[in-house]
Amino acid sequence: MAHAAGEEPAPAPPTRRRALSIGFGVVAVPVIGVAAYQSIRAAAGGTNVRANLTLVAPAAAGGGWDTFQREMQQTMRSNSLVGNVQVVNIPGAGGTIALESVSRLNEPNNLMVGGTGQIAAQIQFGTDAVIADVTPVARVVEEYALITVPDSAPYEDLESLLDAWREDPKAMAWTGGGSFDQLVMTDLALAAGIEPAQTTYIPSDGGGEAIQALLNGTAKATAGGFADMLPQIEAGRLRGLGVVAPDRLDGVDIPTLTELGYDVTLTNWRAMFAPPTVTEEETAELTAIVQEAVATPEWKAAVEKYYWKEVPLSGEELTQFVADETERIAGLYEEIGG
Repeated sequence: MAHAAGEEPAPAPPTRRRALSIGFGVVAVPVIGVAAYQSIRAAAGGTNVRANLTLVAPAAAGGGWDTFQREMQQTMRSNSLVGNVQVVNIPGAGGTIALESVSRLNEPNNLMVGGTGQIAAQIQFGTDAVIADVTPVARVVEEYALITVPDSAPYEDLESLLDAWREDPKAMAWTGGGSFDQLVMTDLALAAGIEPAQTTYIPSDGGGEAIQALLNGTAKATAGGFADMLPQIEAGRLRGLGVVAPDRLDGVDIPTLTELGYDVTLTNWRAMFAPPTVTEEETAELTAIVQEAVATPEWKAAVEKYYWKEVPLSGEELTQFVADETERIAGLYEEIGG
């Protein structure tokens, strides 16, 4: 950025390590409730994955993980892929309570959706249960974040938001529906030369709560999930300033952060995971069920509806991908002092 004569240059962008006081404090995860563990065991019933399947959403109803599993359930039912399929919601601690539940199961007919957000949460909260405790079955889609402000806000574009944020970081209260949203905000802050530690961040329990925080004035901006935010933008309640994606999305007239000069491209991918005790044969059958589901017209319609991008992956490549992602996100937290 250019500076007028005699004006002191702005301080250099903070290093990721200097962002360590952003507020990713270690929080003790509640001991898993017996009720949560028993609920998915009871729902699972028998162990024949084609006869009875439980889809675990590691969040409350209404969020991205829940939406994914509800669409998967409807797709499987409509195409008779499974005799009986039900969704069980186990919210809490960024999805890690559900992660611990599934890690303790022996029945193969359970599929939990998880991904970037859970990896971020397991590091943020320092949980005993980690993504490596469950069995990767199939990566399905990834979702992009959207930098959003209330429509009544004075920020007409990303740069005006960043200017106000730089001027008074504490006054620029951000919110988000999970650990991933906070990571995106942090990455944008660092890219824009803003000290994340000075920013007020108000965590919300899911995208719906984050939207309410924007609408009632509690927060001024969010890096929320695209599918959560777009309907509010189309309704004129919120304003989208930038999509956190490598390329523009078809039919969406909102620039990417990369276009705007900020190299922030974290994606929120979603994959299916099974209990740790599943055999290779059971994993193969579960993988086949997911692959059959995502090939249907019903699932293709859901992908279009929520602006997901299909990123299929399974087998050893998926196992390696999850390990690499865990290392990548852990490295980011280490650099920012998480």
